[in-house]
Amino acid sequence: MDKIDYGTFEATMERSRKLEDDLVENPVKYRVLTGDRPTGRLHIGHLFGSVQNRVRLHKLGVYTFIVIADYQVLTDRNTFDSISENVKQLTIDYISAGIDPTDGKTFIFPHSHVPELNQLILPFLTLVTKAELDRNPTVKEEIQASGLKRINAGMYTYPVHQAADILFCKGNVVPVGKDQLPHLELTRVIARRFNERFASKKSVFPEPQPLLSRSPLILGLDGSQKMSKSRNNAVMLSATEDETAAFIKKAKTDIARVITYDPEKRPEVSNLLLLISLSTGKAPETIAEEIGDGGAGKLKNVLTESLNEYLRPLRKRRSELELNADYIKQVLNNGVLEARKIAAETLEEVRQVMNMKI
Repeated sequence: MDKIDYGTFEATMERSRKLEDDLVENPVKYRVLTGDRPTGRLHIGHLFGSVQNRVRLHKLGVYTFIVIADYQVLTDRNTFDSISENVKQLTIDYISAGIDPTDGKTFIFPHSHVPELNQLILPFLTLVTKAELDRNPTVKEEIQASGLKRINAGMYTYPVHQAADILFCKGNVVPVGKDQLPHLELTRVIARRFNERFASKKSVFPEPQPLLSRSPLILGLDGSQKMSKSRNNAVMLSATEDETAAFIKKAKTDIARVITYDPEKRPEVSNLLLLISLSTGKAPETIAEEIGDGGAGKLKNVLTESLNEYLRPLRKRRSELELNADYIKQVLNNGVLEARKIAAETLEEVRQVMNMKI
């Protein structure tokens, strides 16, 4: 097997820029696969970091599948008792943020309900080696972050399952952050090897391209780590305005009274300025000048007001959806139906080229 080449980040950035331009010009050429694990409700880091980009692609008219990766929750945590509720809450968050699952081009589904998708994992596993899975940098990081003493096989095969998520619908664009590039490169390798081994005359799978996030890294309110519910440093989309205010009040800043935007020397203050910027559209430097010597108190007050105002329509929509469980179930069932239809077509093609037809 050919060695997996992860390439340079600079080259990937350039390809992503060109892809971005073509998506705007020719959205119908592309099929996007994106999603999340149902480990809990979404927070503002998700909103500004990935969900808003999905809404943008959705509004461009790109055919989009949003997979809720419920099986993958089992690889590193014992929270299966809340998976079903988390799936529903994720769906509510997506729709509240602007995803319209009734447009005929956008489908939300949990991959445990699409058996045809999961059947692709077996042939895909024959196309990678254990050593390649061992070397995958994202897998290494996830194993370390999990804190597990016994590593289950699902953790190692996570990238192969992710390849099935992407390739079942022949996704050719995957919005990712820098840390997810190794997973996607393995998907590209699996697609290439499958085509070379089984479908040399006519390729079955595209090699999906990464669409790198244009959003900056959003730290938690502790200012030192990525925003995360498990680190208790996140503002949830479902939080009330009072809860948001109380949480921001506890945010870490520094002792300097004059507010300036300097991400390297003042990460905590700069992160709060960035959140105001994302909520208002103003440059963080401009916001810093306006606050001036108002200190951390004024900075936090401005963030509280701007963030609550920005999230108010989303939270209103969210409250309405919370009361409409039947609609959420319908959205997920419709997503499953479309995903199973596409996956069955792909699986039939796979059986054909692998000479497994009966």
